[in-house]
Amino acid sequence: MKKTILIFGLMAVALIGLFQLSKYSLLTQNLSQELRITIFALLFLAMGVLISRQAFRPPPKTILQPVLPPTEIDAQKILELGISKREYEVLQHIADGLSNQEIADKLFVSESTVKTHVSNLLVKLDAKRRTQAVNNAKAWGVL
Repeated sequence: MKKTILIFGLMAVALIGLFQLSKYSLLTQNLSQELRITIFALLFLAMGVLISRQAFRPPPKTILQPVLPPTEIDAQKILELGISKREYEVLQHIADGLSNQEIADKLFVSESTVKTHVSNLLVKLDAKRRTQAVNNAKAWGVL
């Protein structure tokens, strides 16, 4: 971006310089009118080329990341951690980014029940925050 601004700034300075030169040459009658027209034509040709390069530049190439196959859920680890079916449902909703109230609405339970499940999950997954619980669950193959 800085390069583009610099180029257009220099072109503007050159254009102003040519206007001043043209004004001076008109006063002194040193340059013929054909030479002035040629200089201005070349200047506008250069500006057109630079603008077209900027406008029609190909988009940058994107690097696609390979899609990893879904990992299998380790049911044995879920049993080892002592996570109940309802707690597992709450954990899945937490991973989807839902709030306690949204989870309560989806599971048709009260918000305090969801808070209890979240609290139990944090203890069982050895986490202090919901995001840490989700990360631990994914690392252990639970999610």
